[in-house]
Amino acid sequence: MPRQTPRPVPPSAPGAPALDGRVFAPVVEQAPGQVGPRTRFAYHERDGVVWAEYAGGEVVRGHLVGTRDGDRLDFRYVQLRTDGTTACGRCTSEVLVLPDGRLRLLETWEWESGPGRGTSVVEELAEAA
Repeated sequence: MPRQTPRPVPPSAPGAPALDGRVFAPVVEQAPGQVGPRTRFAYHERDGVVWAEYAGGEVVRGHLVGTRDGDRLDFRYVQLRTDGTTACGRCTSEVLVLPDGRLRLLETWEWESGPGRGTSVVEELAEAA
């Protein structure tokens, strides 16, 4: 059987899957002080506005807020780490639909509170954990 690849959500598609109520987790560990596989993101979405709360791993509490246009998210994030430091940054993400119907976010992020940038992948959990 050929391997199926994720497909992009068509821009401004009326039937595009909403993020509201979906829970995501990173696929791999990031650098220390950043999110990792134990971090959970609880997303919300209404009328092109997206926001999420997140926590787990080295993140005590985090929040993100931004906008969605079709398959593109653009948001800012802020977090409190277990070592007591805070950090903030910006991120753009592409929303993809996996063959099983779950969503994947391909993220490009950059810290605004210090040096660092990179990419990451978060995927919707099959069941909210």
